[in-house]
Amino acid sequence: MTARRIFIGDIQGCREELETLLERCRFDPATDVLHPVGDLVNRGPDSLGALRLLRELDARPVLGNHDLHLLRTAAGRRSLAAGDTLDEVLGADDRDELLDWVAAQPFLRVFDDLYLVHAGLHPRWSDPAAALAGLDPLERHPASDFATRVRLCDADGAFPPPAAVGSSPAEPPAGFAPWDAYFRPADHGERRVVFGHWAARGLVRTEAVIGLDTGCVWGGSLTAWIAEERRIVSVPARRQWQQPDRD
Repeated sequence: MTARRIFIGDIQGCREELETLLERCRFDPATDVLHPVGDLVNRGPDSLGALRLLRELDARPVLGNHDLHLLRTAAGRRSLAAGDTLDEVLGADDRDELLDWVAAQPFLRVFDDLYLVHAGLHPRWSDPAAALAGLDPLERHPASDFATRVRLCDADGAFPPPAAVGSSPAEPPAGFAPWDAYFRPADHGERRVVFGHWAARGLVRTEAVIGLDTGCVWGGSLTAWIAEERRIVSVPARRQWQQPDRD
């Protein structure tokens, strides 16, 4: 059987939906590889179960902003916030093994035909791999902040004012656009970008990008893109686990 890359949108602790999605994709751990877009944990009901399952299946994700929040909270550099659902992970007997596994994941994965990143790529990065290489997930850095948090930006990679961060991609503030408006596959070896992080935007499929955050934790769905089949598979959320916000 031909190996398949299965890219999965923001899981955020929705373990049961993840299991249903893998069944729908007919995931074969002997040949297929899971590539979540980051935000494996938080806000959903079972971050601990999601991490254990992904680690067991040898998933190869990238880091998202909620994954960084977990690591930094565990290290005492941040505090839990309202709506966080990370207590079970932080108190688990296998906490250290799970945290080590998360911390070992990169901010970017590079394939011959694709980039995988949580939120997006900076317009000025001619070599995203070099821009994101060697960054410590416990330390804030402009490059990792951009890769895990961008939605709208300008042509120089500047974020809009905080009051406009949640703006619709259809009506961005003047001078700003979704980050992928500046991305040209021809400048990157004809690679597309697979990303997540933007539930309000939903599923995105263009010649340049594939956006897979369809807001499972907010009551939407969990979505996969099977690259070798060029096929989207989606399962509905079991319920709305959290009220939507800008994070």
